[in-house]
Amino acid sequence: MSASTSSAYVVRAIRADEWEDVKRLRLVALRDPAAYIAFLESYEEALARPDSFYQERAAGSAEEAGAARQFIAEAADGTWVGSVTVLIEEAGSTDWAGFPVEQRQGHVVGVFVRPEHRGNGLLGALFDAGIGWARERGAERIRLLVHEENARAQAAYRKAGFVPSGVLVPFDKNAAETEVEFVLDR
Repeated sequence: MSASTSSAYVVRAIRADEWEDVKRLRLVALRDPAAYIAFLESYEEALARPDSFYQERAAGSAEEAGAARQFIAEAADGTWVGSVTVLIEEAGSTDWAGFPVEQRQGHVVGVFVRPEHRGNGLLGALFDAGIGWARERGAERIRLLVHEENARAQAAYRKAGFVPSGVLVPFDKNAAETEVEFVLDR
């Protein structure tokens, strides 16, 4: 997987030996004010996970033939400032919420950009890397789920070419809340 470079960032897939950076960025993301509606775990839950969890996550994402890939944006000083993970969901299976998967698709999860790096096109570069990887693996459809009240994320996803599909999914933490499925419209 090649890396995409701009003057300020390098967007690339993570390597297996970068598990500590994966953990560090995840903990930063879970401190974001919208984390409670953006992620399916809390800061405390992520902090309590053993290092082996992050080691396995990084190793799995770095496997060339794996079903998931995490992409990060690295600033010129080496700081990881954003991340997108894409999961391949196979036709004929069911997704994490029990919905049938009708065609091979990429499911975008774990979207995060540090606040001081938002609004400059970085999210688009992360999406391009993840979507490109999914398409290379035969994904016919690209989707993501966003909490119904996360207007900031919905606006960013629309700007990147995603549109609501009409599918609503109960939010794992509270069945009274829902997530909206967005699909790539390009």
